[in-house]
Amino acid sequence: YPVLMAADILAYNADLVPIGADQKQHLELARNIAQRFNQRYGDTFTVPDAYIPKQGARLMSLQDPCKKMSKSDENANGCVYILDDKDTIMRKFKRAVTDSGSEVCCGEGKEGIVNLMTIYSSVTGKTFEEIEKEFSGQGYGAFKTAVGEAVADHLAPLQAEYNRLIADKAYLTACMSNGAEQAYRLTTRTLRKVYRKVGFIDRK
Repeated sequence: YPVLMAADILAYNADLVPIGADQKQHLELARNIAQRFNQRYGDTFTVPDAYIPKQGARLMSLQDPCKKMSKSDENANGCVYILDDKDTIMRKFKRAVTDSGSEVCCGEGKEGIVNLMTIYSSVTGKTFEEIEKEFSGQGYGAFKTAVGEAVADHLAPLQAEYNRLIADKAYLTACMSNGAEQAYRLTTRTLRKVYRKVGFIDRK
C-alpha cells in the first residue's frame, strides 16, 4: 500500500498532500523515493510535503476514544458519515462515550471529552481554551448537543452539494471523462520523463 500511495503522489508531481497524522510515515516513503531518484538521475519528481491540520488530523471513535474513527467500525455509533442526516448525527453525539465527570476540559482520563473538543474545534475554529470557557458549568449533555449541532451545520452544505451533483448524471459522467484525460496526460508526461532518465524504451 505505501508503494502504491507513493506512485499516486509522485506520478502527479503533487507538492502538498493532505493526510492524517497516521499517514505521515507513508508520505515519508514517497519523499524518500523522490529524493533518491532525483539524486541519482537529476530533478524528476516533486518532493511532496505533508499538510496535516493542527486540529482534527486524527479523530477518534465516539464509542471508543482510544481507537481511531473509522468507517469500518463495527459499532455504527462510533463514526459520523458525511451523509448522515441531522437526527442521526445528534443521536450519535448524545451517545458518545465520556467519563464520569461533568466539566468540559482537558485532563487525564478525559479522552472522550478531548475527542469531542477536537471535533468541535475542527468545525468551529475555536480553541480548547475558548471551548472550556463557553461550556464552563454546563455539563456534558449540553456540550454533546452543541457538538452535534455544529457538526450537522458544518456538513449541511456538503450534503446539499452532494445531492445536487448526484442528480446530474451527465455532469458526473463528463467530470469523470475529463478527469481521466487530465490524469492520463499528467502521468504519461511523468512516466516518459522517468523512462528517459533511466534509459527505458518508451513504446507509447
